[in-house]
Amino acid sequence: MPSRIALVSTRDLHVIDADEELLLPLLPEAEIAYWDDADTDWSRYELVVLRSTWNYTSHLDEFLAWATRTSQVTRLVNPVEIIEWNTDKRYLGDLTARGIPTVPTLFASPGEDIRADAVAGHVVVKPSVGAGSQGAKLFHDDPVGALSHAAALQANGSTAMVQPYLDGVDEHGETALIFVGGEFSHAARKAAILSRDMSWSTGLYADEKVVPTTATPAELELAHRILADLPGLAYARVDLLPTADGPVVLELELTEPSLFLALSPGAPARAAAAFRALLSQP
Repeated sequence: MPSRIALVSTRDLHVIDADEELLLPLLPEAEIAYWDDADTDWSRYELVVLRSTWNYTSHLDEFLAWATRTSQVTRLVNPVEIIEWNTDKRYLGDLTARGIPTVPTLFASPGEDIRADAVAGHVVVKPSVGAGSQGAKLFHDDPVGALSHAAALQANGSTAMVQPYLDGVDEHGETALIFVGGEFSHAARKAAILSRDMSWSTGLYADEKVVPTTATPAELELAHRILADLPGLAYARVDLLPTADGPVVLELELTEPSLFLALSPGAPARAAAAFRALLSQP
């Protein structure tokens, strides 16, 4: 039987992603395909599901052009309009404008100056287009180093982001809430990455220490608030950090998030069922 679903990865990932390894046995109508394989005929799939396309950050224009072309010949999830918005973390400004509590963020486009007081204390500087902690650095009371890193990002054509380092992450980690088919599936606790030595076994993202956790009512309420305005998603991951005033959004992952399916016994089946259900939707 021809594959009806493409789970999209990249040729730069030389191993099958852990989520996809769990999904494939439960989705016999699916196969792995690569967004950066020019020979793929995407029209032969009824459904194209973005998964481990983690090299897009270095090829954003090409990736978005591919997503647009693909969406014109088949169903792409998440939708291309969401992908265009979500692949640049300036979406955090949109969430803030909606009244969603987020990590305070300063964005500086190439050529735009950053004041020294904006990088005082403990801050994280990273590009607005990035995944897997690529290009992210933590600076402790080092405004010269922080400004230098921001300038290097800008010189490379990136918009630089400056965020305060919320040290609650060192004790509590960050919480990732995973949704499939519009329903909450499970939660994961991710240990702090930037405050320790990072390893890069795949070359595409920093290795993470991730364990199962139970989402708090406040975390669930915030995630539901965000996603209520974004219907029709095949999946979503809401990454939250703890503060004294409650959880705040670090990232809203709608393009290619790891779903940490191995952390919940029923999660692979829930994700497979959610993706299969899309085949019968108009």
